[in-house]
Order: sequence, then structure tokens, then C-alpha cells
Amino acid sequence: MKNSIIIIFITSMFFSLLGTTRLQAQDFNPKKNNYLILSKNLQQLKPVLLTANELAKEDSEEYGAFYVIICGKTVSGIPDNSDFNALLEDAKAQNVKVFVCAISLNKFNINPDQIPELLEITENGILYGFQLTKKGFITLTI
Repeated sequence: MKNSIIIIFITSMFFSLLGTTRLQAQDFNPKKNNYLILSKNLQQLKPVLLTANELAKEDSEEYGAFYVIICGKTVSGIPDNSDFNALLEDAKAQNVKVFVCAISLNKFNINPDQIPELLEITENGILYGFQLTKKGFITLTI
């Protein structure tokens, strides 16, 4: 029991250092239209990228950041997924930042080393989503 508590604590601290520190440094302009999609479906990334492209055209100079947070069981489909990796390349080209939830990775036994480098890890995807919403991001969950 004591060992389990220690392991959980160390794992939490590791993800805390890995995720939160890195994400606090994210740059976005709070005076522009910033968008966040919280998704539980990898296949939604393609229509999300189409949407980001249309919003960039529509908003023009008012277009800011576009973030996608992936969480839930769908993280199981990330390792070795060439179609998803191609979409991540498209996201990078469009300056769309894609994050994955460390809690979901942990729950579904996905080692962070198994995810593509183009994905950023956030310790708690739902919490990060709320934090971005408080900072003025327009948010949608799909």
C-alpha cells in the first residue's frame, strides 16, 4: 500500500513537471479570437483542421490560437497511427496545437514515449481546457 502511494505520487509529479510547466509558456494573444476543441475522437481532427482553416480566413487579423486537447479512451488509438500522424503534420502546418491528456495516457496504459513528438502533453486535459476558457478561448467539446 505504501509503495503504491509513493508510485502514484512520483508519477503525478513527473506528469506535473512534464505537462504543466511546458504549457504555461504557451503563447497566444488574448485580444484575438482563440479557439479550443476538447475531443474524445481522433477521427474528428480532420474536420477540426478544416474548421480552423475556415475560421482563420473568416477572422483574418482577429484570428489567434487554435488548440485541440485529446482525452479519454481515444488515446489508445494514438501509438503507431500513420493517418493520425499525417493529420498532426497538417495541424503543425496550420499552427494548430494538439495536446494529449496525461491522465488519459496513464489510465489507458499508454507510455508518453509512444506518442508522436508533434503532440504536447498536458497533465489534465479537462483542467487545461477550463484554464484556457477562463483566459477567453472560445471552447467546444466534441
